[in-house]
Amino acid sequence: MFTSLQNPLALAARLLLAALFLPAGISKITGFAGTVGYISSVGLPMPTVAAALAVAVEVLGGLALILGFGTRFAALALAFFTLVASFFFHAFWDLPADKQMVQQLMFFKNIGVTGGLLALAAFGAGGWSVDARQSGR
Repeated sequence: MFTSLQNPLALAARLLLAALFLPAGISKITGFAGTVGYISSVGLPMPTVAAALAVAVEVLGGLALILGFGTRFAALALAFFTLVASFFFHAFWDLPADKQMVQQLMFFKNIGVTGGLLALAAFGAGGWSVDARQSGR
């Protein structure tokens, strides 16, 4: 039954995941100074370089997911990026108990997103993608 839904579901997965990353990357471009400041606030080194890297990963990765181009690599890169960012920017365990809830929610949302990205990396973009066209499927 689900075999006939594989391609539309893979496309939906790619688009829904891209909906998280592409707008975030674009907002980092338009608010670049704020992004650098936010990265500085958690103590990461070279915040300008880190912000530029975040923009590149989110925008290029988001576009790759939309197109289904280099999907497995893009999904792995975004999964790694999301997992690492979660530990730096949603460290709920370092907050007082009354301030943990939102950051804990964001942390575990990112863990779930990472899982979705890993599934996409494992199973590929599906038949409705540039990857499939290039492989002749």
